[in-house]
Amino acid sequence: MDSLMRFNILTIFPEAIAPYCEASIIGRAREKKVLDINIVNIRDFAADKHRKTDDEPFGGGPGMVMLAQPIYDCIASLKLPPEARVILTSPQGKPWTQALAKEFAAEENITIICGHYEGVDERVMPLVTDEISIGDYVLTGGELPALAMLDSIARMLPGVVGKAESVINETFFDGVSFDHPHYTRPADFRGMKVPEVLLNGNHKEIAAWRKQMAEEKRKKVRP
Repeated sequence: MDSLMRFNILTIFPEAIAPYCEASIIGRAREKKVLDINIVNIRDFAADKHRKTDDEPFGGGPGMVMLAQPIYDCIASLKLPPEARVILTSPQGKPWTQALAKEFAAEENITIICGHYEGVDERVMPLVTDEISIGDYVLTGGELPALAMLDSIARMLPGVVGKAESVINETFFDGVSFDHPHYTRPADFRGMKVPEVLLNGNHKEIAAWRKQMAEEKRKKVRP
């Protein structure tokens, strides 16, 4: 696999995407040349002078529908390889999970189309390999889901997170486990003390305690 993952984000609001891609872990991954992020303005491919990317739905009804033409021309301009994954953000899509993040992290070329309004013209669907939802709730557009997917995928790439162990031990990495409680200095903060087991240096006891606490958390939050 190429050491550089290429990520295209197709949006009508590039200004909503750009700042996040320059910050924190994502920004460092770009600096290290582990991740290449190409933010593409769908409006640049509109056919009219008003840069129109939506229109009223056939058959009537509320809202607007994203036009097929700008999206087709936008995808064509990228000259994607045949095996490239193309994601459409959609409330009707497959739920996004850590398992999917790990799957996509093995890809070399990923494109996300940020959906908007009532959705996209159905004739865009032949371009799409994966329709993805990040939850059963309504958002203004697909920019936040795109960033959520970008972030969770990027964390899986070698060299992005400082310590690989940090990723492996995270909640949901194996699809089931919750994380254990975390503490740092001071050992006594306003009368709230760090559990003694974490201070005794016995790594076997610490590991057992952490496993127990994680399982209790899982049972409480998601029985």
